[in-house]
Amino acid sequence: MGYRIPLASLTLRAAALYLGIFACVLAALSAGAYVFMRQEYSSILAPVLGTPEGRIGLASTMRSVLVTILAIDAPLIALVAVASYLLARATIAPLEAARERERLFAADAAHELRSPLTAISAIAQAARSGASPESARAFEAIIRSAFHASDVVGDLLTLARDPARGVLQCEPVDLAAIVAAAVADIEPIAGARDIRIESAAQSAVVDGDARRLRELARNLLDNAVRHARERVTIASQCNDATCELIVEDDGDGIAPAQRELVFERFYRRNDDASGTGLGLAIVRWIARAHEGSISIEEAPGGGARFVTAIPAYHA
Repeated sequence: MGYRIPLASLTLRAAALYLGIFACVLAALSAGAYVFMRQEYSSILAPVLGTPEGRIGLASTMRSVLVTILAIDAPLIALVAVASYLLARATIAPLEAARERERLFAADAAHELRSPLTAISAIAQAARSGASPESARAFEAIIRSAFHASDVVGDLLTLARDPARGVLQCEPVDLAAIVAAAVADIEPIAGARDIRIESAAQSAVVDGDARRLRELARNLLDNAVRHARERVTIASQCNDATCELIVEDDGDGIAPAQRELVFERFYRRNDDASGTGLGLAIVRWIARAHEGSISIEEAPGGGARFVTAIPAYHA
């Protein structure tokens, strides 16, 4: 599953769809009734339609017909609007219940899985201290795997929640600081791959969750480093309404047909054998939780360009 539309928005969309269908049918029927009545009155008034009085009489009659049709349609539309919302709620209710069950399952699973993972990591760390070099390396691999599995569990728990500002701890955050922190986190990984990270951060203040935004930037950088040839660029910028965090790589780019798919859980491109397949899904979750968006473009000279847009902070 990819990004999920909030249930309240989904309900309103369904209600609008039902109401729109009814309104189209009602408009067609009303237009037909108006045309029919005009033809009937034109036939009745045919002997006098050549006179000014006849034409005025027909116009007056048709105005009355139009008012009558609108007087009938207005309460019908109001009634159907309420009925459409109730029908939409009834339609969405099973989905709402299913999402709640998914959320509870994810929370329970996270708790049940993290406890043994923590125990495994603690035991391995204790055993590593007195082990031979070869055994110590094995215990180190166990510890890394336990931490990795714990991270995956945390990501799945995050994705089980609906992205909403209520799950964030928001404060004024400068994306320039987020960029600097993310670069510091990923530079060792990039250096090991001989990838150069270039930063072009400008002050860009948003009302956001600093921890989540740092995770967003780190995931985008990690993804870019894994697909770059030599260079990755990260930048932040802002105008009056929107701030952007932009990450570019000089790799092969992403085909238009794949640009939506890469945000799906566990989706991997053909050239991507590493990672959990959750990083970009988390990125979109965080962007949407900040009432923002993320899009993919072709970078100048090739490669992929990820643009995260978040509303600017205004005191």
